[in-house]
Amino acid sequence: MWQWMVFLTGFGLTVAGGTVTITYLNFVPAGLTWIEFLYVVRSRPECYLFGLGLFMIIVSLLWMKE
Repeated sequence: MWQWMVFLTGFGLTVAGGTVTITYLNFVPAGLTWIEFLYVVRSRPECYLFGLGLFMIIVSLLWMKE
């Protein structure tokens, strides 16, 4: 049962991190290059939520198979 909680928490973190990352894409038409965009995303801690959420989803799915 706790695997579902990890899965849903990971899903929420993935949505939050993905939304923030997509929001930062608005800097590209404002004059940032793609390399500068990647530096901005790398420097913002909330963008790491996407990767953390994906990790939690994958781990919970692997544990559900057992």
